[in-house]
Amino acid sequence: YILSEDDDMHTPTLFTEMDTLQREGDELEWKETARWVKFEEKVEEGGERWSKPHVSTLSLHSLFELRTCLQTGTVLLDLEGYSLPQIIDDIIERQVEEGMIPLELREKISFVLLRKHRHQTKKPIHRSLADMGKSSSSTSELLGLNCCNGYALHGSKFFGVPGHTQSRSMNNIAETPSPDQLKNKFMKKIPRDAEASNVLVGEVDFLNKPFVAFVRLAQATTLGGLTEVPVPTRFLFILLGPQGKAKSYNEIGRAIATLMVDDLFSDVAYKARDREDLIAGIDEFLDEVIVLPPGEWDPKIRIEPPKKVPSADKRKSVFSLNEVGQMNGAAGGGGGLSEDEEMPEQHELGEELAFTGRFCGGLYLDIKRKLPWLPSDLYEGFHIQSISAVLFIYLGCITNAITFGGLLGDATDNYQGVMESFLGTALAGSVFCLFSGQPLIILSSTGPILIFEKLLYEFSKNNGIDYMELRLWIGIHSCLQCLILVASDASYIIKYMTRFTEEGFSSLISFIFISDAIKKMVSTFKYYPINTDFKPDYVTTYKCECLAPDPGEFTPWTEFVWRTGTSYLPLNVTALDWSQLSKKECLKYGGSLVGKSCKFVPDLALMSFILFFGTYSMTVSLKKFKFSRYFPTKLRKLISDFSIFMSIMTFVGLDMLMGLKTPKLIVPTEFKPTRSDRGWLVMPFGKNPWWVYLASFVPALLVTILIFMDQQISAVIVNRKENKLKKGCGYHLDLFWVGVLMAACSFLGLPWYVAATVISIAHIDSLKMESESSAPGEQPQFLGVREQRITGILVFVLTGVSIFLAPILKFIPMPVLYGVFLYMGVASLSGIQFWDRIKLYLMPSKHQPDFAYLRHVPLRRVHLFTLIQITCLAVLWVLKSTFLAIIFPVMILGLMVVRKMLDMVFSQHDLAWLDDLLPEKEKKKDEDKKKRKEKEKDKKKAKEDDSEDEVRNVSLCCPLLEYWILNWCLL
Repeated sequence: YILSEDDDMHTPTLFTEMDTLQREGDELEWKETARWVKFEEKVEEGGERWSKPHVSTLSLHSLFELRTCLQTGTVLLDLEGYSLPQIIDDIIERQVEEGMIPLELREKISFVLLRKHRHQTKKPIHRSLADMGKSSSSTSELLGLNCCNGYALHGSKFFGVPGHTQSRSMNNIAETPSPDQLKNKFMKKIPRDAEASNVLVGEVDFLNKPFVAFVRLAQATTLGGLTEVPVPTRFLFILLGPQGKAKSYNEIGRAIATLMVDDLFSDVAYKARDREDLIAGIDEFLDEVIVLPPGEWDPKIRIEPPKKVPSADKRKSVFSLNEVGQMNGAAGGGGGLSEDEEMPEQHELGEELAFTGRFCGGLYLDIKRKLPWLPSDLYEGFHIQSISAVLFIYLGCITNAITFGGLLGDATDNYQGVMESFLGTALAGSVFCLFSGQPLIILSSTGPILIFEKLLYEFSKNNGIDYMELRLWIGIHSCLQCLILVASDASYIIKYMTRFTEEGFSSLISFIFISDAIKKMVSTFKYYPINTDFKPDYVTTYKCECLAPDPGEFTPWTEFVWRTGTSYLPLNVTALDWSQLSKKECLKYGGSLVGKSCKFVPDLALMSFILFFGTYSMTVSLKKFKFSRYFPTKLRKLISDFSIFMSIMTFVGLDMLMGLKTPKLIVPTEFKPTRSDRGWLVMPFGKNPWWVYLASFVPALLVTILIFMDQQISAVIVNRKENKLKKGCGYHLDLFWVGVLMAACSFLGLPWYVAATVISIAHIDSLKMESESSAPGEQPQFLGVREQRITGILVFVLTGVSIFLAPILKFIPMPVLYGVFLYMGVASLSGIQFWDRIKLYLMPSKHQPDFAYLRHVPLRRVHLFTLIQITCLAVLWVLKSTFLAIIFPVMILGLMVVRKMLDMVFSQHDLAWLDDLLPEKEKKKDEDKKKRKEKEKDKKKAKEDDSEDEVRNVSLCCPLLEYWILNWCLL
């Protein structure tokens, strides 16, 4: 009932330290033996280092003994304490008053509890001479005072203690934190608002029964040298007992220490009003304890901390007694849902896709939602992590721009080329990142757009229509259609795209990236084949000569025409020295090559493959380096963030060192259109018939569908709840700017741009944030993504000025960039359930990962669902590879139809685990549930009228029987 209370009380993180009473020579001292933040760390034997963090394994007996200790010992809640001696006095005073200890033991207990504390940070072998002198002098002082007062220490037996006043002067526990405590680097692992819980356990010879006390201070107080780190103490647990049970005392101490760092018990400890609340908290803990049989596992094995700790909120729901079920641990029926009936958390796209029914209602809400975040979108981008993200995405963007620009130039006879691709990427990308609703999305050209441009150019050429003017009107119509979709809140249909559609689309784009990177790499082997026939011993026989053509076939002044720009030059064949011509010139002027080494080329293909695969593998290795055991955490994280940049620089340096002429990045060097007979502005009238301006509405509709589907599906993938985005999204605002930029690019004769799925996912991956302060053994927690606009803007600004960076960029080998493409494609597949399910086909059942859906859905149904997705992906791949790629967006809509049909093949339970339920199905389900409840209420009311007394008696005898009957009727 304490856990179910709704209040705003924040429970600080507890640092728990356990000290045990030990003897150093003739002195007693408290020595730190273990500590907890989340997991347990022990001082290894010899006291030289801490153990590896591990999950505390407790004996069930120690928990029951702890429960007995709290039942019979002293419990002081909200004690006003300002120093350790005062707190000790209050505890002893309470025990004396309650008759738990005799008055004559008061000084002995106080003397023991106020001994000095030696922490692991201060090792005995490093003690200075001053410390040793202080220890010896204090020992002699202690012995002298003992003799003067008629008391003595003999062996390990206490025959007496000094008077109360004199004992205070001998207590050498520090009243303020020592320099070692203040300089302790372990403070980095503890949150700033943390408080301490101190556990003191030990055995003495003057007690006949245990001395137990649990104290909660009203205000957390720094108690000098009591704690290893300068953290104020809130809780204190003391256990002193008779000799002979040291192991039992240590286990009880470990039990209370483990409980104090448990999220739920710490809440109970802070909110407890009396002893019974604490005992109830232990009972709740015992309800969830899982016992490992002693003969079936090795207790010496330390259990590794889990990669992800379950949320305490889910555990709280188990404790809450409501009409759904009963508490964990209670016997009998009437429980909640069984594991087989458990349903996963449903995927929700949020209020951004709600249909407002008003003109531009969604756009207005997007602007209203994003406007307050605009300042933080700017200043949060100034972080060292942003530098690595900019370098990574920039290289991906210019590689894509060059590749797409080259293909577009071939498809449109250079009406659009690499220069237009660079300029359009810079213009569209920077404007979008500055004003859009989701600036983490990266705009780029796509394959279907390239196919559409190619078909449009061929249609214009064959029908005598000006291509650039026709393209301008298609862009204008498509812009207007996008604005109509924005004004009518059409983006709300995206909520009907479940994981089935999202994963099919993103997997296709990822496979395109991977296949393109591999195809480009394989093409290198065709241009530069490996010299398998080369024999080093016969190197003297290898030669290649250029022979002139037969003189009888040509006149002395035969004109060989070759084009250099726009001029034509004649060539006198007889005046050439053919033996001095290069291979390229020899073939161009009509000569022939003779010799064994004419086909020889350096092993550029092999070197290119080394650059390609080396860049990819090094990037993957460095990306995982943050989970390595080497180097400090900050350095590992820095290496991981800059993994791609370091890989590129490493293999660019290797390429320069080898000096081979591998294919390099080619960047335009002059700011002018690729085709000399076109300008930077396309005029809308004058070159085509008037009906073309209206008829272009039809192809524009196809482009609009393509833009809408590409943009919105990519936005849904970027805005997934797994990315923990906090600033909201703006589907309507994004589509608005994509439409406007489409018209702008059409007027300038630049390519059209839409969200690039793979590059956008890579952008998010490079900006992920993790917790800096993590407990030992705890994996860094994913906090979210650094949401800002600076990285995107810088990427596209750098893309625009790349034409002036040609002297630097020309040193980057293309195989290195192909390796980056391969990494982006592979990395975007991680976390996709579809890809995980494909790998299940190759795994025997016993080796399959413990995925949640495998617990609830039969494996054959999982394979059937995956097979359907693979079939859909194969169809999309075939369409993408042919001229039918122009209807690609329509096929994406076809995926939604296929998903709708799956409702007839799979149950809603299976689809809930393998996919997401369709919104209308959820709505229908809720309506059916309401109707059932209304019918049940009517039936129940009729029954109560007939047999009111009988029902009342049954309800009194078994409160859960009525609920069970109602559930049975509902089922």
